[in-house]
Amino acid sequence: MPAKRLKKQIIRKKLFNKNRLVILNEDTFEEIFSLRLNLMNVFVGLTTVSIVMIALTTYIIAFTPLREYIPGYASTKLKREATENAVKSDSLIKVIQQNDAYLASLKKVLTGDLDPTKLSRDSIVATGQKELSPEEMKPSEADAKLRQEVALEDKYNLFEKAQPRVTQVLFAPVKGHIIQPYNASKKQFYITVALANNTPIKAIAAGTVLLADWTPTNGNVIIVRHNDGIISVYKQAGSVTKEQGDIVKSGEVIAMAGSSGIQQGGIPLHFELWKDGYPINPTQFIDFE
Repeated sequence: MPAKRLKKQIIRKKLFNKNRLVILNEDTFEEIFSLRLNLMNVFVGLTTVSIVMIALTTYIIAFTPLREYIPGYASTKLKREATENAVKSDSLIKVIQQNDAYLASLKKVLTGDLDPTKLSRDSIVATGQKELSPEEMKPSEADAKLRQEVALEDKYNLFEKAQPRVTQVLFAPVKGHIIQPYNASKKQFYITVALANNTPIKAIAAGTVLLADWTPTNGNVIIVRHNDGIISVYKQAGSVTKEQGDIVKSGEVIAMAGSSGIQQGGIPLHFELWKDGYPINPTQFIDFE
């Protein structure tokens, strides 16, 4: 016990033993500065300075722009900008995908590269789906009752007004003799109409001109996009009177029949009609003769 007490007294004496720090002039040995201190004061001073330095460093890192230069640390503004850029890039990817699909449809229109076996859109059974049996296709009792009530209402409704079955009427682009009919099995998705020289070629409906330019394979070509996903294509024209991006009205002249490539007593015009990326027979909707 006395040994421990003696040891404590020695440590306390060393901690609180007063010393003097003196700065002297080397030539005259004149005392310039002196400071009385002990080990405890030195320890407390160093601890205080360390705490202040840590607090100052923490403040600089947390509340000043210098924190952005620390590796691995991102500011709130940088995170917000990164999030906005990610959203914009995702939107751009969707726009690019839509443009690619749109350009692919236009490529099909220009080249006619389609599989005729995939052109039938009248089947009610989608590809990859199981065909329903006759029992499964029978209406339920509630459905049958509802159909009967609707039929009775329609039967005795004297004031019912007729509604048109089509939402858009297609104007005949030209009047002439068809020398080549539409034939999907041979990948001929156009009809060829024989015309006289300088015959005006008109738009089948109001729309926007997608392409109006000369091509090596089809001569002067003009493509017009209409409502309801309809696209009309006019190939082998002598000249075009519209430019890409122009708005045309139904029946407005968009091209003129040329004088090259005369076949069977007339100048040929290749006309195509597309709906939602699929070719359709124009003669089913337009009377050319």
